[in-house]
Amino acid sequence: MNAIIIFIKNPVLGTAKTRLAEEVGDERALKIYKSLLMYTRTVSSMVHAQRYLYYSSEIIDDEWSPETFHKKVQSGNDLGERMANAFKELSSAHDKVVIIGSDCPQLDLMTISSAFRALDEHDHVIGPSKDGGYYLFGMKEYDPSVFEEMTWSTSSVCEETIKRIKAKNKTYKLLQVLSDIDYKEDWDNYGWELTEISSVT
Repeated sequence: MNAIIIFIKNPVLGTAKTRLAEEVGDERALKIYKSLLMYTRTVSSMVHAQRYLYYSSEIIDDEWSPETFHKKVQSGNDLGERMANAFKELSSAHDKVVIIGSDCPQLDLMTISSAFRALDEHDHVIGPSKDGGYYLFGMKEYDPSVFEEMTWSTSSVCEETIKRIKAKNKTYKLLQVLSDIDYKEDWDNYGWELTEISSVT
């Protein structure tokens, strides 16, 4: 069985979507993030794979059903180390592992399914985001080098990841470019898509 990892931040006032909060305030940013969580939960619950939900700080009693999602806590000093540890934990038990975040209202079931299919013929799969990062990453064999000493939250993350994959003579597949929500402009442009949950099938 394949595995999908969902990384989320615990929805706590003042800690969720901090860049967005600088423009719209903490309360509005938290409300937006909870909408993004709802959308991500709806989409990921339909994925044909074992689903692993990784909280940023602690496991809480919330709308994410433990019958649908195996709940865990992220571990590591930065995003790269946390992702590497999650992949390491699951790769031995699953042939294909894909990770997504919780701030992309354009990510749908078809795209995630395409990612798993891409791993039939490629070592890695990447869903690039418009800001230069990625909204999805997957691989068949555990390789922490794609996460180590990366400068996260920059426009070079996806490009640098591809360079590292090529350096090891590994193959990769790029999915369509999508937008995530970091700033008010992003929400104004794409937040409406959260109302289109019924279209993800």
